[in-house]
Amino acid sequence: MTAQLKEQRCVSLSNLTDLRLLREHAYIDGRWCSADNRQIIEVTNPFDGSFLGTVPNMGVTETRRAVEAANKAFPDWAALLPQERSARLRRWFDLLIENKEDLGLLMTLEQGKPINESRGEIDYAASFVEFYAEEAKRVNVESISSHLPNRAMSIRREPVGVTAAVTPWNFPCAMITRKAAAALAAGCTMIVRPATETPFSATALAELAERAGIPAGVFNVITGDPNPVVGELCGNPTVRALSFTGSTQIGRLLLAQGAQTVKKMSMELGGHAPFILFPDVDLDAAVSHAMGAKFATSGQDCLAANRIFVHRDIYEDFLERFASAIQKLRVGNGLDEDSEIGPLMHDRAVAKCEEHVEDARSKGARVLVGGLKMGGLFYAPTLLADVNEDMQIYHEETFGPVAAVIPFDREDEVIQRANDTEYGLVSYLYTNDQSRANRVANALEYGMVALNCVKITGASVPFGGVKQSGLGREGSRHGMEEFTELKYVCAAF
Repeated sequence: MTAQLKEQRCVSLSNLTDLRLLREHAYIDGRWCSADNRQIIEVTNPFDGSFLGTVPNMGVTETRRAVEAANKAFPDWAALLPQERSARLRRWFDLLIENKEDLGLLMTLEQGKPINESRGEIDYAASFVEFYAEEAKRVNVESISSHLPNRAMSIRREPVGVTAAVTPWNFPCAMITRKAAAALAAGCTMIVRPATETPFSATALAELAERAGIPAGVFNVITGDPNPVVGELCGNPTVRALSFTGSTQIGRLLLAQGAQTVKKMSMELGGHAPFILFPDVDLDAAVSHAMGAKFATSGQDCLAANRIFVHRDIYEDFLERFASAIQKLRVGNGLDEDSEIGPLMHDRAVAKCEEHVEDARSKGARVLVGGLKMGGLFYAPTLLADVNEDMQIYHEETFGPVAAVIPFDREDEVIQRANDTEYGLVSYLYTNDQSRANRVANALEYGMVALNCVKITGASVPFGGVKQSGLGREGSRHGMEEFTELKYVCAAF
């Protein structure tokens, strides 16, 4: 790094209590490494563009080295008693909690989300490590009875081997621990390729994993351009399972690449969540929940409510109250304690918000709040009314602070419209009619349904979608299944 870049470094980094958590190297086989070609990637703060640091721009050669290290470490890690793996993971959890303030600060600086959301994400990330520290001791709890005479039959789950994780920028800690803790608990080793925009959350996790006593080669972090790194992870036959969180478009490409080695692939892909509001609910509570479902992480969330369906009987009343709540959102630097909406991640995100709003406006939508770029990477929290099927926002995930509201008249109509998408991650349903709740929840083609609530995620939850929103599940005991294979033994006696 040049002296000039060091001088330009974001002053907020000086607030870190433990400066060792800012690691500007990749982590391979227990060593902090630079790229062989000495190339680097600059990391900046989306709030003001200030310089945070650099990470190595690695490629195929370094990725293969990480795979070899993980393969070398696998036998000893898998051979550890489950309670020994559990103890290392438990120590990792403790260190995450002890360093929550620093980890939250790093996250806000590189991702932009409000600091209180970053602190919440550290708790969320740590919960996966704690959960899988316990699950490590309960991998094999299934048995079968023999259907043949004079046979003893057993089944057991065994770690699949070397695994990889490709993670996004919107939840740069939790999406790593949700994958890595499950893999490590199962006895696998892992290589993580974090998003280019948010590598420091990943390298901080590696620093704490090292302190927790997780052996060299068991947890590795590779930074660099995605094509060579992820291409090698998908194509390398030594990598036996890969977990990806990101867009459906990229997920399709990775599935095709992984098919060449018949790799286990788990995918958490795009969402296009409907939020369905029937007229028999408390409207103020529904507005509050709609705010949480739409504007958390500045709308940059695969769980965000993208199509808000409101029954026509309460439509205008809802719009009035929803508009009032949106106007009160505090937009600003994520480091400000009272900020609720931070900057978006990059220019492309701002451009997509602009595109969706202008397209909807041109086709008859009412812009009740916002609808404009605020400067830099900020886009004003926006409310669009009278959205219909002719508009882009009706069919595409915005990934920004733009709420699209759509009127409906009948139960069967809204079910059909909610399901009319290639996505199926999460849906939100609000009604106090229990019979209706059962009917609609059962009819919604989504992997997760939130009934009269917004917060549904947690370490014990089997998180995942149907259709083109993903494959497999993360979290819960089912999350470990993505990193194991069943072995059946039949013995004569």
